[in-house]
Amino acid sequence: MSDGSARSVEMVPGIPSEGWSVLHLFFHVGARVEKEGAISALKAAIGEGYQVVTVALVGHKADFGVMVLGPDMLRLRRLQSDLQSSGLLLADSYVSLTEVSEYAKGLPEDRKIPRLYPQLPPSGKRAFCFYPMSKKREVGANWYTLSYQERENQMLQHGGSGRKFAGRIIQLITGSTGLDDYEWGVTLFGERIDDIKDVVYTMRFDEVSAVYAQFGPFFVGIIDEPEAALSACLSGAAN
Repeated sequence: MSDGSARSVEMVPGIPSEGWSVLHLFFHVGARVEKEGAISALKAAIGEGYQVVTVALVGHKADFGVMVLGPDMLRLRRLQSDLQSSGLLLADSYVSLTEVSEYAKGLPEDRKIPRLYPQLPPSGKRAFCFYPMSKKREVGANWYTLSYQERENQMLQHGGSGRKFAGRIIQLITGSTGLDDYEWGVTLFGERIDDIKDVVYTMRFDEVSAVYAQFGPFFVGIIDEPEAALSACLSGAAN
């Protein structure tokens, strides 16, 4: 797959002009899952250069998680269809795009590329968490009535809190304004599951979170290779 440095002159509706399409899928595992069909669909996407992260999820919201990144949103749609055809029951999903925040436009190119074209999952960080979030538009707490300078200062403080977890946490924030119910998707990769708990707790004390953040549901689990992750979810179920 191209690293994204060259842009095609052809305009394809499902391919963003910058960055990648991102799809999070969260499935329940029923009794009639065709395991080999699901694994084949995941490997086919990987074989075409798409990045696929598979997760054995914990809790009632879903059993099996798939995060897939790549150029064409329609290819992501095809993977979704193939997984549903294998008998996996879609419980939730999230659509977004990789992006460089407006507060990070001045970053050097070598620091922008990992945000637009990340290499996932990061080595040694198998603890996984995904949640969507937006900034509030409430009377007395409307993020969008603040000046750019106020917003930038708060985001710099927030980023400083996150950098305390360098080496323990890798974070990918993807943009979803106009694409899904919230404005961003946040994916965290940690060395241990309590790393995720610690970073989310710490960063909620920053004003940008304490006053202006609105969070959606959290999905948590452990990353593994596709077959191992799905097998963990199939324990005790007919397949």
